[in-house]
Amino acid sequence: MFFFFLKRDHAIAISSTYVLKLQYHDRTRIARGVNDLSSRVPREVLTPPGSHWTIEAAVTRRSILNEPTLVLNRSWYAIATTTVRHAIRLMFVGASRAVSATSYETHSFDTWVELTVPPDELCIRTVSMRILKPEVIVLTHYDGVPNKSLPFTRRSLFKRDRHTCQYCGTQPGAAQLTIDHVMPRSRGGRTTWTNCVLACVPCNLEKGSRTPGEARMSLGRTPEPPPWTHALEIPTGGVPESWTKFVSDKLWGSIGA
Repeated sequence: MFFFFLKRDHAIAISSTYVLKLQYHDRTRIARGVNDLSSRVPREVLTPPGSHWTIEAAVTRRSILNEPTLVLNRSWYAIATTTVRHAIRLMFVGASRAVSATSYETHSFDTWVELTVPPDELCIRTVSMRILKPEVIVLTHYDGVPNKSLPFTRRSLFKRDRHTCQYCGTQPGAAQLTIDHVMPRSRGGRTTWTNCVLACVPCNLEKGSRTPGEARMSLGRTPEPPPWTHALEIPTGGVPESWTKFVSDKLWGSIGA
């Protein structure tokens, strides 16, 4: 399925399949078609002609541009995150609009860059303009929803279990954590969310090819699939208040470090 939008003077087609893949495989891109297009967006969008950066300003700008922005579909349902840089590009080509963190009004790229930036607000700064960091954007055409089932990956397991051994509760570091099969693979155990947990090396060796009950070991909690919000990148400093309006506190609280 394809949807279309206008980029100033011509139409762009984007496969919605790419949008759904964003949350797992490439959270810095809403769609491959959009990314290919946005790579051709004039440099002036992010670096106006004649702008000169100090070292401090350049570092701050680069850091802000790499921060995550929450992406809503056309029905205002949170579906993914992308970088501030890519969010601005999506706004520029007309694929999305920025959502005000206070009034929840939506803005095109042109009206967004004209907004007054409070003196103490983090922003994308040049000598010629100061642009608010878009915390939330809403897609103008895409209306799909995220797949509720996250694929099992090592990275997602570490996130679900918060880098913690599920048997002894220690956090020895990634190098000392292993993936343990609650029901051992040698006895038919599968690599699934409900049968895998993180275990430190000593606990894994002690358990061996036994079940926790047989080894007289107990799990800190029952393993289960994580919520889809685990696919979202959280900004440095925690979840912005503007994001909590679109995803429940219960889901945010379940996201591991």
